[in-house]
Amino acid sequence: MAKTATAYKEKMKELSVLSLICSCFYPEPRNKLVCEFEDMEVKPINKRASGQAFEVILKPLSPVSDVAHNLPSPPKRDISLDDIEKKLEAAEERRKYQEAQVLRALAEKREHERDVLLKAMEENSNFSKMAEEKLQIKMEQIKENRDAHLAAMMERLQEKERHAAEVRRNKELREELTA
Repeated sequence: MAKTATAYKEKMKELSVLSLICSCFYPEPRNKLVCEFEDMEVKPINKRASGQAFEVILKPLSPVSDVAHNLPSPPKRDISLDDIEKKLEAAEERRKYQEAQVLRALAEKREHERDVLLKAMEENSNFSKMAEEKLQIKMEQIKENRDAHLAAMMERLQEKERHAAEVRRNKELREELTA
């Protein structure tokens, strides 16, 4: 289809030059066929008020046309059994080479994936160790804070006990002095 459209455009370019030349020889318009190519006919149309109009009729290609004869045919030659065997061997070698290339590429991909997996496992292990160390430090800080809090509470309790003991002594002394 695209080939036909391209050919049509080329023919239309030729047609404008051809119509110019024809108008020099035949100044009055003719209703006859202006031009005929192997795959199209061009006829003028007098239905337009300004300019020229043409009817382009595309013809279907016949199977016996020159275009069909222009197709190159494969060269005919006698092929021996040895030639066929050589070609088969060469094809087998190419197939084996391509198979080796594919296997090599798969092995490289597998090795790359293994390296990526090992690296991910190592990073995961490092992250786990780091997280464990941070957790250990937090636990130690919590333990230190708790121990400090307990020590402060014990000290306040001891102060209260000393104060209570002092208050009791003062009370006993007051009672002795008042008695």
